Amino acid sequence: MITKKSTPILKAVDVETVEQDISQYLRGSGMLNEHEIEVLSQIMTIKTVKKGRFLLKEGQMSAFAYTILKGCVREYYLKDGEEKTISFYTEGDDASSTSSYVLQMPSKHYLECLEDTTLTVVSHKNDTAFKKQFPRLATLCYSKTEEQLGEYQEIAAQYIVSTPEERYLKLVETRPDLLDRVPQYQLASYIGVTPESLSRIRNRLRSAAYAF
Repeated sequence: MITKKSTPILKAVDVETVEQDISQYLRGSGMLNEHEIEVLSQIMTIKTVKKGRFLLKEGQMSAFAYTILKGCVREYYLKDGEEKTISFYTEGDDASSTSSYVLQMPSKHYLECLEDTTLTVVSHKNDTAFKKQFPRLATLCYSKTEEQLGEYQEIAAQYIVSTPEERYLKLVETRPDLLDRVPQYQLASYIGVTPESLSRIRNRLRSAAYAF
């Protein structure tokens, strides 16, 4: 499913800068005061996960929330042994299983690193304690989650009524970076077609462009 780029609470910046001073990184959000930054910087860590490794697998409980500083993460489901790609997360995106993380229930999908990926990491335990200590930010986070769920519903509806070619054109328009970062078979799954169908769509669009 083609998803809209999320607007993370924490913005991505240069990885080396973050590693040197997480507090400076947190100030870039514009949402935290100095005391909140001090507390959050103590519970947040930076982690690099190798390409091909998983942040989460089906059946696991999501114990961490991630924000991507550098890299790409794919979300997908397994249905009858076939991978169904739902989303890609890149620099600046939150990459977490909302249902598994918030409700603390087993995940129904996978989060796979498609590149060596550097992320901020906050545990569910520390995150919960932080929100209890700062209710204002807890309210903001809950509002953001509700907003994202509304966006996902709208995107799902658009996905149902659009053609594969329209989905591909939307992908080119909104996520052109993915065309060079993601294998074709995963892009095909993302827009709901086979790799062969995706090739035909590309060739048809290329021929149409040359005609002009």
